[in-house]
Amino acid sequence: MPVITNIEDLRAIARKRCPRVMFDYVDSGSYDEVTRDANRDELRSIRFRQRVLIDTSGRAMHAELLGTRLALPVAIAPTGLTGLVYGDGEILAARAAEAEGTVYTLSTMSICTIEDVRAATTKPFWFQLYVFRDRGFSEEIIARARDAQCPVLFVTVDLPQRGQRHADLKNGLTVPPRLTLRNALDIATKPGWIARVLMGKRKTFGNVDDYLRRKNIRLGTANWSQTHFDQSLNWRDIDWIRKLWPGKLVLKGILDVDDARTAVAAGVDGIVVSNHGGRQLDGAPATVRVLPEIASAVGDRTEVLFDGGIRSGQDVIKALALGARGCLIGRAHLYGLAAMGEAGVRKAVDIIRQEMDITMMLTGLRDLRKVPREVLYDGDARAFPRN
Repeated sequence: MPVITNIEDLRAIARKRCPRVMFDYVDSGSYDEVTRDANRDELRSIRFRQRVLIDTSGRAMHAELLGTRLALPVAIAPTGLTGLVYGDGEILAARAAEAEGTVYTLSTMSICTIEDVRAATTKPFWFQLYVFRDRGFSEEIIARARDAQCPVLFVTVDLPQRGQRHADLKNGLTVPPRLTLRNALDIATKPGWIARVLMGKRKTFGNVDDYLRRKNIRLGTANWSQTHFDQSLNWRDIDWIRKLWPGKLVLKGILDVDDARTAVAAGVDGIVVSNHGGRQLDGAPATVRVLPEIASAVGDRTEVLFDGGIRSGQDVIKALALGARGCLIGRAHLYGLAAMGEAGVRKAVDIIRQEMDITMMLTGLRDLRKVPREVLYDGDARAFPRN
């Protein structure tokens, strides 16, 4: 086993162990991947102020996000097709989150179902909703998440249609996976992945299978959202969802300060500043670029979470300094999952935890619930203005 020191090491192992069709699904962005790369580049460009001779003993990382107490201000983001990255991937990632003192967010477009994950875990997990054109199905799946005692519902609002991801089209991504001349040889070289997926509980979109059968709908290609997601979804529908959902309600995919203000006026409990990992509107700003303005405008009235480009504990602390209450990790946990299953997800979270700890010591921080803007090097703080 190679020595694993950071998330990039997990990514390198994942590339070797996961078929190209699934690795590219995780790794790629939409179109020219300008926004995907900007998420990383702009986070990396921010510098800290190194401070010395400050007592940082008794450091505290714990956080409360959306009413859930966590050991660190990092939760696992919802990601589709996780159970094809690694067999039973959603279950393994949820178990890893529990073990590491954080929380997992299950996607509507998961392979394992809400009920599968609920039966395999002991603590509540969060759930993410894509709104289908068939509102009856949306009501059904909200009820299932409610019955599973999920305390938080994330409504993804930035995917009325799927941004084109060139790699998925070229690789012939389907659910369940289908052998083609292009991918057969590559998949054949990954016997471990084949065995794990074959032994997994499911091979298709578990949460929507019954609905698709009832409606006699075939949902197999990477372009499912173009046909079935509701492009008419609008602010009035948030009231409809609120009436159905008794728990915390969060909008994921807010990237503009006006939309953030409208979300607060709609009464949501939180927002996620997100550009879908650079997988939707290519050319949209990096999430860290817009975070300070959004947090300044609404952070005192709703919980502001952040995702997009998080690969380290340093990235998390930068986001906290710029106004986020906490962060979600998507690709980082998927690299760990593809590399080593449940142990890999735990490793990813632990890497981020250890990086946060040393960064706290070297910047003079004692409590991640109180990360001042001044922890950033002044020139970089000015580069990310609040207004």
